[in-house]
Amino acid sequence: MRRNHNIMKTTLLRTVALFTLVSMTVGASALRAEDLGAVKHRMEQRLSQIDHLKSQGVIGETNRGLLELRGGNVEAGDAVAAENRDREIVYTEIAKQTGTSFEQVARHRARKIAADSARGVWLQKEDGSWYRK
Repeated sequence: MRRNHNIMKTTLLRTVALFTLVSMTVGASALRAEDLGAVKHRMEQRLSQIDHLKSQGVIGETNRGLLELRGGNVEAGDAVAAENRDREIVYTEIAKQTGTSFEQVARHRARKIAADSARGVWLQKEDGSWYRK
């Protein structure tokens, strides 16, 4: 009798654990999709400000797909920090989905951003030196 009770208890605990895990996974997936949507929205809202700061030469694109200040503009610093946080979220998610590393995604994005950048934008070469397109 005691053995049956232990088996039932173990089965119940496993069922509850499995249900909890599935619920957390589904919840995390929904949350991640919502978070990525929020990230995309923030990046879209910030795009004109970022483009303006790039055209002024206040910020540049690094060889790791992130932004860097090229002057002491505090407002630009806030925008750069916010944009870089969001880019890191996106690059991390792309790396997970493609089975690559964050570094590979970031370097690939840096090359794509450099190719698509307007004339006059500061870009960083692989060796770390800067040039204006």
